[in-house]
Amino acid sequence: MGEARLTILGSGSARPTFQNSPSGQILELCDKSFLIDCGEGVQITMARMGIRTSRLYNIFISHLHGDHCFGLLGLLSSLSMQGRLQPMHIYAHADLEKLLRPQLDYYCKDLSYEIFFHAINPRKRAVIFEDRTVQVETVPLKHSVPCCGFLFSETHRQPDGEGGFVRVPRKRYAYCSDTLYTERFVEQIEGVDMLYHESTFLEAQAKLCRAVMHSTASQAAKIATLAKARRLLIGHFSARVIDHTDFLNEAQSLFPDTLLAKEGEILTF
Repeated sequence: MGEARLTILGSGSARPTFQNSPSGQILELCDKSFLIDCGEGVQITMARMGIRTSRLYNIFISHLHGDHCFGLLGLLSSLSMQGRLQPMHIYAHADLEKLLRPQLDYYCKDLSYEIFFHAINPRKRAVIFEDRTVQVETVPLKHSVPCCGFLFSETHRQPDGEGGFVRVPRKRYAYCSDTLYTERFVEQIEGVDMLYHESTFLEAQAKLCRAVMHSTASQAAKIATLAKARRLLIGHFSARVIDHTDFLNEAQSLFPDTLLAKEGEILTF
């Protein structure tokens, strides 16, 4: 069983800063690459880090706020310029295809590969991707638009004692994007090897946090504690804050094994 690798492509919130691009991550699991959200600037970080896209076949978009999908059109166009031939599968709210198809038709008429859109219901827990070794489920969240996280599970088959087989998870990674504090998904992600949970504000800004339907660093730590996660990764930091040390301190006071999502870093688990 090999290591899973998580590359942080962006860990800021809605407004890009010199320090942080908006949301984007690449998860490498079972010799496959999965792009999770694609904010503005994601492909620039990928180019700087020399990230290869030959194993990237699947993109998961948590919701249709621009800081999570504005980078998608540019990335898809660049892949075609590079001569990509393999198809790309995009999992997102159905409205994404309605919005993106006209732009692809206008800007990318001669796309070198096929794009397949898979509509998901962010408000419902469901398995949306499954192959021999990886399974992906939606994790319903609470935000100002339909929004979900994603639970990635490395799985293997073992006999069920009745002549059949069941899928048993090994490594598990939970990506919990923009959300008001809620405990309703804790059971679903229990025991994950790593939990990413947005932490847009500190507890001192809890009132503002509720108004814009986001979470604080301490709330992310509380979810990690309730879920018995092994490690917590926090990000989606407000552009109003330059030094993220207070986010780390606030979360670690409740959940010591907390890390900051830093653009350009690679984490293994």
